[in-house]
Amino acid sequence: MVHGDGAITTVAVTGRLRLADAAPMRETLLKCLAEQPGALLIDLSGLDVEQPLALAVFTAVLHQAARWPGTPVLLCAPPPATREHLVTGAYQRMPLFDTLARARDHLRDSRLTMPAISEELLPVSGSTRHARNVATEVCLRWDLPGLVAPASLIVTELVANVVDHARTMMTLRLSLRPRHLNIAVRDGAPGEPVEMKPPPPASPARGRGLLLVSSVAANWGWLPSHDGKVVWAALRR
Repeated sequence: MVHGDGAITTVAVTGRLRLADAAPMRETLLKCLAEQPGALLIDLSGLDVEQPLALAVFTAVLHQAARWPGTPVLLCAPPPATREHLVTGAYQRMPLFDTLARARDHLRDSRLTMPAISEELLPVSGSTRHARNVATEVCLRWDLPGLVAPASLIVTELVANVVDHARTMMTLRLSLRPRHLNIAVRDGAPGEPVEMKPPPPASPARGRGLLLVSSVAANWGWLPSHDGKVVWAALRR
């Protein structure tokens, strides 16, 4: 069960956890991260771990969150048997809290409010120019003049990819994190971005746009969302 209050998303994980459950759970949690919440709380109070190796799903989600979007992911309220697995071995460094209330208290005490801006764009060619203007304005407003050029290139390619292939409404979001400027474009087309696939030999130009993104971004990739996908990139500040 997924519940969000606008700033924090809480996911209640219930039932028996087996290796076969890891992939669908990972997809659900990644879709929650694609919404770029202020924090993601995973409520484990109803979880019974039948196959402990399946807990690696939480490691994978934490690694993705660290790369992008920088969202804090906190594991909360595990029953005693589940907690025993999470405080030993490979999982002992996971952010674990006895209750949801304590996790929320931790967020209030430690979370810094970081600025973000979003723009809704139509799938038309003029949206690339508007996206560049937004990126330039944001970089100057946040005192990041050195990122104007790479941010403008990235938003141009990500928006153009939606215009050329997804052809849906999109949301451009730029957010400031302690070490990165995060850029993301969300569209309404499910599945892997077209230009993310390796270009066939007969079409050497195909995929060049996202290759440019790869050449300037510290990290980049894509995640499925609840109604499409998000393609994201991070620039070092």
